[in-house]
Formats: sequence, structure tokens, C-alpha cells
Amino acid sequence: MLKLLKHFGLYFIMMKKVITIPEKWSAFRKQFVFELTKIGLNSIGIVLFISFFVGGVVSIQTALNLQNPLLPKYLIGLASRDSLILEFSPTMISLILAGKVGSSIASEIGSMRVSEQIDALEIMGVNSASFLILPKIIASLCFFPILVILSMGIGMIGAWIGALSVNITTTDFLYGLRYEFISFYITYAIIKTLVFAFIVSSISSYFGYYAQGGAIAVGKSSTEAVVYSSIFILVFNFILTKLILA
Repeated sequence: MLKLLKHFGLYFIMMKKVITIPEKWSAFRKQFVFELTKIGLNSIGIVLFISFFVGGVVSIQTALNLQNPLLPKYLIGLASRDSLILEFSPTMISLILAGKVGSSIASEIGSMRVSEQIDALEIMGVNSASFLILPKIIASLCFFPILVILSMGIGMIGAWIGALSVNITTTDFLYGLRYEFISFYITYAIIKTLVFAFIVSSISSYFGYYAQGGAIAVGKSSTEAVVYSSIFILVFNFILTKLILA
């Protein structure tokens, strides 16, 4: 319990240092653009690849479970759409990014900590937490929603291909995609994604920032970053679903 309270205390102390106005906007912009590339652009490929095939699997499994002549065929498109928008794209993609982006952030900052680069920044009077972590958090908040929206689109294309493979016509599938569409579901997904983006970037930065030791400590911090980010994503997924949709 005391260890948990210690982690919470250190986390909030770090975030108090992070959430400050950048001392040099030129340096901040340069770092922000770099983080956009590393966190966002470099993650597009894996997000599109996973979304396409999961979308196909979702539609095939839905079709196989709804093999009843009394059920209309368009339900395949409807179920695939809601599954992708409400749960898979915002939550599963965030979990995947927690593994890819979170471990990268923790290992990068952890390596700087154990090699005393962060200490050197502090000696020079630089707010190391704000300089290193704030661009990562803002880049995550900006790009995670873009990745999730791309995931929704590609996932539905994959679902369409999957539906065709089990003899669901394009007309029926598209009718299901459009049937009683609730636009608030997109808003709900984006809200969840923003919360998850903050969780992944801040928790991963925390474990890297307070890493102690050598190379083993960096590996440990990366593992802890992924584990705790995933746990908090699942917890807040339940909380946000209860608060927003219930």
C-alpha cells in the first residue's frame, strides 16, 4: 500500500513539473514534430494492418453466429460497425499502442535517466520533465484519435471483405453500416481515446523518468510501463463506458 502511494505521489510530482509553459517554444516545436513522427506516423502501418484483419474476423464470426433465416443479413454490417467503433478501435488499438509507443517512451527516457542525461539537463537549469515528456503527451493526444479513426475506416473495409467471403452482399452490408447510425458513438470513442492517450504517454514517461540502475532497469521500466498502462486503460474503459453510455 505504501509503495502504491509512493508511486502516486511521484507521478503527481512529475506531472506538476510537466504541465508548465515551455521555456523555449522553438525547442518545444522541434521536439513536438519529432514526437508526432515517432509516436504517430510510425504507428500507422501496424494500426492499419491489425484493423483490416480484425474487421474481417469480426464480420465473419458475426455472420457465423447469426445463421438464422429469420435474422436479416444487414445485421452483419451493423454489428461489425458498432463493435469497431465502440470497443475495438478505441480500446484495442490503445492497448496495442501501449505496447509499441509506451515501451518506446519508457525505454527512451529510462536510458536518458540511467546515462545521467536528465541530470545534465537539470544542472543546466532545464525543466527536464517538461522538455522531455510534455511533447510526448501532446503528440499522443493529437495523433491517437487520428489513428483510431483510421482504424475504424480500415476495419470496416476489412469487415466488408470478410462479409463477402461468407456470401453477404455488398448491398446488405452497406445497409447495415448505415442502419440507425448514432453519431455520438464516434464522440464517445474519441473521448475514450484521448483519455487512453494521456494514460499511455504519462504512465510510460513516469516509469522511464524514475528508472534507477543500468540496462536491466530500463528493460524493467519498459515492461512496467506496458503492464500498468494496459491495466489503467481497461479500468478507465469500464469507468468511461459506465459514465458516458450507461
